[in-house]
Formats: sequence, structure tokens, C-alpha cells
Amino acid sequence: MIPLRDNLKPRRTPIVTVSILALNIGTFLYTRLLGQTGFDVVTESWGTIPFEITHVVDAISPTPFPVYLTLLTSVFLHAGWLHLGLNMLYLWVFANNVEDVLGRFRFLLFYLVCGGVASISQVVADPESVIPLVGASGAVAGTLGAYLVAFPGAMIHVIVPIFFFIRILPVPAVLVLVMWLGFQILNAWLDGGGPGGGVAWYAHIGGFAAGYLLMRVRKPRRGWVEA
Repeated sequence: MIPLRDNLKPRRTPIVTVSILALNIGTFLYTRLLGQTGFDVVTESWGTIPFEITHVVDAISPTPFPVYLTLLTSVFLHAGWLHLGLNMLYLWVFANNVEDVLGRFRFLLFYLVCGGVASISQVVADPESVIPLVGASGAVAGTLGAYLVAFPGAMIHVIVPIFFFIRILPVPAVLVLVMWLGFQILNAWLDGGGPGGGVAWYAHIGGFAAGYLLMRVRKPRRGWVEA
């Protein structure tokens, strides 16, 4: 199921969500303009390389700042158009209402914390990997976890393939998000920790768990109306 929109309207413009979306798109376009070599250099320098984190060494590609900062810089890089597109779609569908609940400044901190926890989760799962970890998936997963706490009864309009037909159906958020998390856990188990198929499943799980727990520690205010 691919989410398209929810039935909730935030009280105010999600400025931070839109800014994060624009920053991710802008960064990706900039790195692609550098050509393949430049793109690879940025990815290896600014992406999280588990081996470098666990061994505290800048060994794979020179990084212009302390290597631990790549746990956050990697969150704003993407490997390709599909990777970027799916992450930004999920961000747009789920993050605006989470931002409305937390407030703009707290949401920004929340997003960065979830992204950092997601990166650390993948490092712990595959500590000797020299493959750069990039993508907003873990931070976006944090917004999914928070959304599950704050809006479990919301309706998410999703694309559902039924045999040879494509339908758009409203599905309860709790079902969409629990199925999403179950898919991540299943694939993490099948891949045994490593980024099978180039996907960092443990980053997704770690980010989701961080977002869920962070939202649980505060009582969300219901600042939304149905669209």
C-alpha cells in the first residue's frame, strides 16, 4: 500500500515539514549536478559508514567534519529518484500533522533525533559495513511512529493493487502503519542485519521506535480537523 493523503487538516502551515522536503530535494538535485563522481564523493563523505563510526576513524572517504556528524548529514542524502520520491511522499502525508502536534521547533528536534537513532540502529546491526548509509527513511519512519500514537484512528487514502486493477481506498492509520512496521521487521529478519537489497531495514525500525516512544512521553494535543 502506498499512502497518498490522510483525512486530517493541520491547524497551521507545516513550515518545518515543507522546509525539510525542500532541503532534501535541493540537496539531491545539487549532488546529481556534480556528475557521478561528485555524487559518489558526497555520498561517501557525508553518508554514515558503519565501519567509520564503530572504529572512530575517517578511513573510507575524507569527511570535512567529525565523522559522528554523518549520523545526521546522511539523513539529507538520497541514492536515487525513487528513494527520494518515496521518502518525500511519506514525509508529506504523515509529518505535517505530527509537526502540528509537537510545534515547529520541537518537531525539528524530533526529526533529527529520530534520524540519528535510525542511523545508529543500522550501525549496531551491521557495524563492519563500509557501504554508506543515506536517506531520510529513518527520520521519516519516526514521524510514522509518532503518527501512530497521535492519530491511530485517522484514515489514510492508499493505492491498493487488486489483481490487474489499482484502487484508492481509505484505510485506518493503525492498519497502514502496523503493516508497514511488520514489513520492515520481516525483511530485517530475512536479511540478517545487513542492508539486503540496499535497504537499511534496521534504520527504519529504529527510527519508528524512536518516534513512537518520543510521542508516548507527551500527551498530544488534538489540533486538527478533518479535511
